[in-house]
Amino acid sequence: MEEELKCPVCGSLFREPIILPCSHNVCLPCARTIAVQTPESEQHLAAGGGGGDHADKLSLHSETDSGYGSYTPSLKSPNGVRVLPLVPAPPGAAAAPRGAGPASSSLTCPQCHRSASLDQRGLRGFQRNRLLEAIVQRYQQGRAAAAAAAKCQLCDRSPPEPAAVLCEQCEVLYCAACQLRCHPARGPFAKHRLAPPPAQPGAPGGGGDGAGKGAGGGRKLPTCAEHDLENYSMYCVSCRSPVCYQCLEEGRHNKHDVKALGAMWKQHKAQLSQALNGVSDKAKEAKEFLVQLKNLLQQIQENGLDYEACLVAQCDALVDALTRQKAKLLTKVTKEREHKLKVVWDQINHCTLKLRQSTGLMEYCLEVIKENDPSGFLQISDALIKRVQVSQEQWVKGALEPKVSAEFDLTLDSEPLLQSIHQLDFIQMKFPVSVPPVPLLQLEKCCTRNNSVTLAWRMPPLSHNPVEGYILELDDGDGGQFREVYVGKETLCTIDGLHFNSTYNARVKAFNSSGVGPYSKTVILQTSDVAWFTFDPSSAHRDIVLSNDNQTATCNSYDDRVVLGTAAFSKGVHYWELHVDRYDNHPDPAFGIARINVVKDMMLGKDDKAWAMTEGGVSKGATVGVLLDLNKHNLTFYINGQQQGPPAFENIEGVFMPALSLNRNVQVTLHTGLEVPQSVKQPKLPNN
Repeated sequence: MEEELKCPVCGSLFREPIILPCSHNVCLPCARTIAVQTPESEQHLAAGGGGGDHADKLSLHSETDSGYGSYTPSLKSPNGVRVLPLVPAPPGAAAAPRGAGPASSSLTCPQCHRSASLDQRGLRGFQRNRLLEAIVQRYQQGRAAAAAAAKCQLCDRSPPEPAAVLCEQCEVLYCAACQLRCHPARGPFAKHRLAPPPAQPGAPGGGGDGAGKGAGGGRKLPTCAEHDLENYSMYCVSCRSPVCYQCLEEGRHNKHDVKALGAMWKQHKAQLSQALNGVSDKAKEAKEFLVQLKNLLQQIQENGLDYEACLVAQCDALVDALTRQKAKLLTKVTKEREHKLKVVWDQINHCTLKLRQSTGLMEYCLEVIKENDPSGFLQISDALIKRVQVSQEQWVKGALEPKVSAEFDLTLDSEPLLQSIHQLDFIQMKFPVSVPPVPLLQLEKCCTRNNSVTLAWRMPPLSHNPVEGYILELDDGDGGQFREVYVGKETLCTIDGLHFNSTYNARVKAFNSSGVGPYSKTVILQTSDVAWFTFDPSSAHRDIVLSNDNQTATCNSYDDRVVLGTAAFSKGVHYWELHVDRYDNHPDPAFGIARINVVKDMMLGKDDKAWAMTEGGVSKGATVGVLLDLNKHNLTFYINGQQQGPPAFENIEGVFMPALSLNRNVQVTLHTGLEVPQSVKQPKLPNN
């Protein structure tokens, strides 16, 4: 409460407080110092009009006029509020009498900076806040009594000295001597706040019976500021101030809305009590919130220590794992070193033995050569020559080269581990982590092309659970069980090599460290009825030349070269045609199907990975049709729309690609997306 009882200008307890029009209070002496003289009053004083009497007769003019334009820079009061300084009177102006304000016509509130113009009455035109004055008086009495009753808690005297200060951090009362000795204003105590001793319960102004005296407890009733002999009896609702009977009869309140003073007193007390109840509830919530924040401080401290211990344990585990791995690697290096040493020592011993034997043989041979007995020499010379030759042959190429090198063929790739260590960081997430929600399929991005399907999905908005990856499942196109076709972090996937003219069901789900989330809705995808494809430049022989958007093929070589189509078939009935654009010198182009690993530098069909037609009615302008029926597992050929006998190949199974072989004398154009010939289509079953 003490802050409410201090003047915003001087920072001390209020002395003769007056109420400004903005409802703020200020000491009467301080009001004299912050009153400001306006240019109009300066001209009036310079002309000799008014003098000191005018300077003290001031009245309210405006509550909203700030008056900042004519003021000098403000200063800061001891209470931290910026106030406006006094403007000195012009030379020659009459001095204001003692007790009255200086020659001025306005006063600015030091708190809200609203300006009020004053009339002839000067500062006497503001009402005295007698209630605040009485509260300040009781507070001073209570503080003095409390200070006299509070005793130092560290004194060794009996009785202890009265307490002079209270440390709010230590919560200990000190007298002046003990405070200097036990609580100096330096070191760790420099930031402690020393306050006056608190009021004691029951002391005047300290919350006891002395604080409850009302206006009827013997205190003199206040009199009207304009009529000294009249007491306040009514309340002016328009002006929001108490008035006397004479103010209503003769003054400026005679036409205002007035009510009984006692009734308005009770009404305002009830309103204040009701407002206080709301503030009290908020204060209670604030106290509970402070307790919560203090508990939060303790929890943060404890959790911080726990996380530090956990981090140290994890890093120590990594260090231990690295130490164990280092020991394993050192063991490998030791084994490699011992192996190299053993090989070198074995080679040294072997070479030493051979050298000793060779040296002995050479010495023996030299002694034999020295002998002069021809018959004796010839008896042993053949055998000796063979021994020398054998000894020489033992030193084969590489025998005098080291079997091992001094270098160790061991390379430790530590860069990935170093990168992982540098990237080691916390994963910010809320615990406990739940499984991811249901992914949303983006139907506008899902599509089919030939025998390929593309699916796209995303997570729902405002999803906070982390996602580590997705699982895409697809059935077999015939209503069978789902199987996983993709696992990863991408949200777009294309699946190739499906069956033509088939219906596939697809679904996706997300997963994280907590588990796998639920499936998305199932999307139905229909592959193309017929295949649209071109020649494949990526798998063609390098002598093949493609043009017309990879639909026309020719060759740079006189030898036959193979080119495949971009489609692969394993199910269904498929038909395509090849038009012979150029046919010179009677070459032998081949038309048919092949495996992906067919030999591409010989005629199609010469190996066991291709099935082709190489002769029969082919000339310039001819159209060759290829019918692959994987339902019946056979291959049939057409020339200019006419079927060439029965199926050329039967009992073929697996995955096949359209294929063609040609040389530089032939040019062929591919036509796809064609309907199957009518003769091949199955007849409809009759209705029963």
